[in-house]
Amino acid sequence: MRTHQLVLQWIESQLLGGHLALGGRLPAERTLAEQLGVSRTSVREAIRILEAMGVVRAGVGSGPDAGTVVIADPTTALGSALRLHVATSHLPVADIVQTRVLLESWAVARATPGSPALAEAAALLDEMEKSTETDQFLALDVRFHLALAEAAGNAVVSAMMGSLREAIQSYAGRLTANLPDWDATADRLRGEHRSILAAINKNDGAAAAKLVADHIQGYYEEAGLGSGR
Repeated sequence: MRTHQLVLQWIESQLLGGHLALGGRLPAERTLAEQLGVSRTSVREAIRILEAMGVVRAGVGSGPDAGTVVIADPTTALGSALRLHVATSHLPVADIVQTRVLLESWAVARATPGSPALAEAAALLDEMEKSTETDQFLALDVRFHLALAEAAGNAVVSAMMGSLREAIQSYAGRLTANLPDWDATADRLRGEHRSILAAINKNDGAAAAKLVADHIQGYYEEAGLGSGR
């Protein structure tokens, strides 16, 4: 077993046993190395791998932020893996878009009216109305859709949505070059966002699901991805 797997296994056992909690600090490198029977160099490298996976956050120096802290950010690891597979063409972008449609349609159909996440989504729409820069608009768009997913209250779906969005965000940005009139597209997207949010707030999950599916597929079709297959 590689050292980062040993460290991960140790963290899992400590969490399950109640000896470690999210936000808790791992022992010093020397102590952990002695417990696991490996070198400090191996532990240090393992911590770097686990930090890239979104399992821990490693602080340097001294003070309250020093040491290695257990965190929970599954989007980091999943998003990184998906980006790599998209870059190598192992996972077609069209398939990721279709998966996103399935997940987001499910989420908005079950989103809870009155959820704080929907208030955040509304605030993001207001910011989008003022946005004139393409990159800023797309960044707000990402946050809007993630807020809709969070309103469903399913942590796994939210994490998967975040990973899928992260994997295709740069690709979606590059596609804007294929659009005949970005300003017209942005105006249309703003209107569709408002309609999706309104349907959720009216507790019309079926309408919201259809609107969000048409919204996502429409953008990629206009940008030249085809029918999503």
